[in-house]
This record gives sequence, C-alpha cells and structure tokens, in this order.
Amino acid sequence: MIPSLTYDAASDKAREECGVFAVRDVDDASVLVALGLHALQHRGQEACGITSYDGLGFHSERRLGLVGDNFTDPDTLAGLKGRMAIGHNRYSTSGSGALRNVQPLYADVRGGGVAVAHNGNLTNARALREELVASGAIFQSTSDTEVIIQLAARSRKTNSAERLLQALRQIEGAFALVALTNDKLIGARDPLGIRPLVMGQLDDGVIFASETCALDMIGARFIREVEPGEAVIVSDNGIESRRYAPAEPARTCAFEYIYFARPDSVISGRSVYEARKRMGIRLAQECPADIDVVVPVPDSGMTSALGYATEIGKPFDLGIIRSHFVGRTFIQPTQAKRDLSVRRKHSANAAALKGKRVLLVDDSIVRGTTSKKIVRMVREAGAKEVHFRSACPAITHPDFYGIDMPMREELMAASHDSERMREMLDCDSLGFLSVDGLYWAVCQEARNDAAPQLADHYFTGEYPTRLIDRDRAIAAKEQQLSFLVDA
Repeated sequence: MIPSLTYDAASDKAREECGVFAVRDVDDASVLVALGLHALQHRGQEACGITSYDGLGFHSERRLGLVGDNFTDPDTLAGLKGRMAIGHNRYSTSGSGALRNVQPLYADVRGGGVAVAHNGNLTNARALREELVASGAIFQSTSDTEVIIQLAARSRKTNSAERLLQALRQIEGAFALVALTNDKLIGARDPLGIRPLVMGQLDDGVIFASETCALDMIGARFIREVEPGEAVIVSDNGIESRRYAPAEPARTCAFEYIYFARPDSVISGRSVYEARKRMGIRLAQECPADIDVVVPVPDSGMTSALGYATEIGKPFDLGIIRSHFVGRTFIQPTQAKRDLSVRRKHSANAAALKGKRVLLVDDSIVRGTTSKKIVRMVREAGAKEVHFRSACPAITHPDFYGIDMPMREELMAASHDSERMREMLDCDSLGFLSVDGLYWAVCQEARNDAAPQLADHYFTGEYPTRLIDRDRAIAAKEQQLSFLVDA
C-alpha cells in the first residue's frame, strides 16, 4: 500500500494510526473503555469509537474528535450497555477520515455480529479487497479493517473465533486487533509483533490494550504481552491461546520507542522512558558539541534531551514552550500560514536562549520543514549558536505498516547528505543517532544484521514483510509508463 496522502506536512511528524482497548467481564465496560482510550489519546486524535455487547445486542457510538469531547456524557455511556466492549482511537493512514471509516467496524455475519478495531496497516489489503469485490463483496468503508471483517464473513467455519483466525491467516502487514462477538472477546497480534498489544486483568475481567499506560489508567494488572502470531480468545470457558501463525522472533516497531508510545509505557519488558533517555546518552557520545544549554523540542524530545544533558553535564532548559491547547495542525493553503502553524504550537523562551550556544534535541527529522522553522525561531530569540540533534537515525525509507509518513523523495535524509541537511536547516551542526546506537538504547546490544530485534526499515530499508500492494502499484505505474513510451 502506498503511503497515505493524509500526512500532516505542517507538523512534519510521523503519525501513528491508532490505539485499541477492550474489556470483558466487568460492569460498565464502556466506561472503562473510555478511560482506556483517554490514556491512548496520543495514538490518534482524529476520531474515536466504542462498541459494547450486553447479551442481547451490540451498541455502538463512533465520533469524530477526541475521547474527552465525545465519551464523557453519562447518557452516551449509558447507551453502551454490557460487560464487554472494545474501543478505538483513530489517526487515518488507510482510508479517509470520514465517519464511515471510524472504528470499531461492525457487521452481522453468519452466527451473529462481530465488531473489530485494528491498529496498523495491511500490506495486501488492496489486493484482497479487489478479490473480494470481484467475488461480490460490498464494502461500506475504505478502511483496510473492513477487509478483515469481509474475510471472516466469507469463512465456512461455524465458530466465530475460527472464522476470524482464518481471516488473519490471509492478511499481511502489521496489526494489533481486538474483536467482539456474541460470546467472545479476542485479541490478536501480527506474526512479527510489529504493533504492540498487551493483556491485563481487573478483578475477574480481562483487558487488551495497545500500551501498558492504559492498564494503569483503570488500575488493571499487567499479565503479559500478546505474542506475535497469537490470538487470545476470552469466553465463558476461560482464556484460550491460539497460534494462527508460526512463532517468529519479534520485530517491534522502532518508532514505538522513539516517538509513539507514552513514556510511562513498557514494551517487550523495556521502559519506553529509559530507552529514550539512553537514546540521548548515546547521542551525546556519538555527536558531541561545545554548547551552553540543551533544549528539547517539546514534547517528544524531552526525555532524550534530558539524557543528552546528563551525559555531558550541561544545563537542561525549556528554551521552547509548547502550547497544549492547540489541536492537530491542519495543512494551511499558503506558505505564510504554514509558517504561523509552528508558532501556534511552539514559542521561543528568550530568557533561556539569548546569547547562548544552544543544542536542540528532537525525536526525529522527517522532511525538515518544522525543524528549520524551530532553528530560525531560536536564532531570532537571540541564540548565539544553534546545533540540532535527532534522537533517532536518519529516516531514509517510508513506512507501510500504519505510520503516516511522506513518500521517500520527500524524506530529507533520503536525498541529502548530512552537510547539505545542515545547510538546509541553517544550524551550526547536525547529528543523528546511529542505528547501532538505537539498538544499544532499546535492546542493550548492537544490531544483529541476521536477526534484528526491531522493525527498523525507516533507517535500513529492510522491510520485515512482503509489500504486496506497494509492489503491485509500482508494477502498474511502470506498465503505464511503458505504454506511454510505446505510444
């Protein structure tokens, strides 16, 4: 699948697609789901939805906007009856932001209803969709999540869980999925564990969530991670683990540690906060600079900047102040208004910058547009020098697994060397964390080229799965160009 066209050029940040949360066997399940989604709000701010089941029927509310703006009304939550519920926060990378694409998606299928919420992106969704449409399937959305429901609906298996497992065996890519049927709650993770999914317990209830911070929000106890290629089925008969794909070494998305996950979450037994702090420590060792103060680009650069400052023994100061009352920056029609969008989110703290040699630390550099504006803002505030450091390696390849990122030719590091990027950003020096440095920070060891522990294709170009839709799109484009040349 080609990268999404919804990439937010004004904010110039890679964006996660969504977060999922699910509970079973708890009173007022929808209330807990709303709380869990609130903890996962950082994973998607475009839309949110909750579907519940009360033993008689399914109840669903899907809304555009934030959880707090849509699921705090007692009457709304009271309508989502039942002791089972699943929820979803959305940032669209597959399908538009229209209400019809807001999850959970629901369908009546043979044997009862099924609702699905999914985090990630399928790399063969377009190919499967074309096959399904050719065989008579009618789609109600443009989301790749509906492909999963359509595949399950066409399965000849009589058991709802077996139908879903059969669907999972046909899809490729990255996903963490929760599904609700008449009698079961199911959590499943892609065969390489690219997208995270954890399992928790609250009294007698079972919880699935994208991150451990959502378990903390409701006071649930962490049990374990859902393993790559595993589906966990929760029913009146208890908890059953089913492996729908062969066991493989996990390849968790590197950006979960770099940017997406909340700092207080734990992924694969590793503290996200500690990993980011070590990124800053290693960055200071690899890319030193003679400076007076370390300044984070808020909020994502905070922890790495703290690690950098600690390692070199220099002050850590808030030289840039971020407004937390600005929603997602929309793409402005003119360059002048795009420039103003940065100042809506960030403003320079001249008292911490004037006359100083400043080192800025950000989580990453994507296109460099925002980085350039921030450097200029810091210079205008009176900084004597401005040095820029990225707490992750140079991004040279786009993502196809649920991260909203521009095409390769738009990635700054894909077509420019370090010196040219420094000139473009107008900073006094520029440095990136190495790939080995990233592995040291996250995995406490160097990268093993034969068996890497992270999905690190953004920096290496080594995609962990087949990219069927992308390859088909490239082939079709080449065929079209060939036709035009022949003509």
